[in-house]
Amino acid sequence: MAREIIFYKTTGGRSPVEEFLDSLSSKQAQKVAWVLTIIEELELIPAQYFQKMVNTDELWEVRVKIGSNIFRLLGFLDGSKLVVLSHAFQKKTQKTPRQAIQIAEQRKRDYFSRRNT
Repeated sequence: MAREIIFYKTTGGRSPVEEFLDSLSSKQAQKVAWVLTIIEELELIPAQYFQKMVNTDELWEVRVKIGSNIFRLLGFLDGSKLVVLSHAFQKKTQKTPRQAIQIAEQRKRDYFSRRNT
């Protein structure tokens, strides 16, 4: 097994990434699921689908393009095999919004603080 992907959950049990995926059309959601499968199964993932983000707290981004729509799922690694996706959005600008990065980083800190208790 190469990797496992899980979705971050808030203390209240909500999963922001799942909620985002539920808002997509079935075709968009299928493409996202396909990319997530690649990330889980391939040893070497093409950078067009999964890339470490610069100038962040060790965040990674899942990159999905379907037609003219671009989606990003931000997350982090927990060990070498577990990918935790903590934030997702539709990308409308060249740069990833700083706020999206801050949300993902805050959820990462929350995840590890709760995991270590």
